[in-house]
Amino acid sequence: MRLRRLKDHSELSTRQLAAKTGYSARSWQRYLNGRSLPPREAVEAIVRIGGDDPTRLLALHEIAAERWAEGRAAATVSPESTPSTPVPPPTEQHAYGRYPRVLVAVGAVALVLSVSAAILLAVQLAETRTLLADERARTVGVTPAIVSESMVPVIYTCRVEQRDGLWYAGLSRTTDTILAYTHIGPEVAEAQCLLDRAGFPLGEIDGVFGPKTQRAVQGIQKRDGLVVDGVIGPHTWKALRGAAPK
Repeated sequence: MRLRRLKDHSELSTRQLAAKTGYSARSWQRYLNGRSLPPREAVEAIVRIGGDDPTRLLALHEIAAERWAEGRAAATVSPESTPSTPVPPPTEQHAYGRYPRVLVAVGAVALVLSVSAAILLAVQLAETRTLLADERARTVGVTPAIVSESMVPVIYTCRVEQRDGLWYAGLSRTTDTILAYTHIGPEVAEAQCLLDRAGFPLGEIDGVFGPKTQRAVQGIQKRDGLVVDGVIGPHTWKALRGAAPK
């Protein structure tokens, strides 16, 4: 409305207005009839011609531009259409319907990637555990069993003899198998026989790493200046294989 007042005040035709502003007469017809939002430069040009204050008119132009972009003002229509029947841009109708489908597709892709990553991580963890177990078996030797409710009591016989300066009881020749509390088996019985030979008697050799065996291991470790942890490792095996009888 203010643009039309400025145009009427200038007493210029749309053709004269076009010649002075650089915008076509048809464009000014659309701007003045409200069928198209004029660009800011066109508003500034007509303000200069009309000698009006540009501040208020440019502020109104910014508000109109925001409402126009949001679809609350009249949309651009063809010259044959009437200004009283605003038609939203056709691309907006398709865009609003397309956004939910795009979001669903993105969510589905993200879900598939998350599940795939979880499966891959589980497989990698399983492979890592297998590799670690194999490495431990190669490094430590036979992995001893542990005490269970179904365990059948066994009494072992010690046949202690010295070979190449080392003592053996005829039950295992290991020198590095890790034995600890609750382990069972012939390796534990071998250690019990050697503990008995080294002066730490345990009574029956049952192959069970119980409290008495643990105290005996700690005793030989303390005697030989080893770390007193009650666990038989390579250093404790060395003490058991080479300890002098008492």
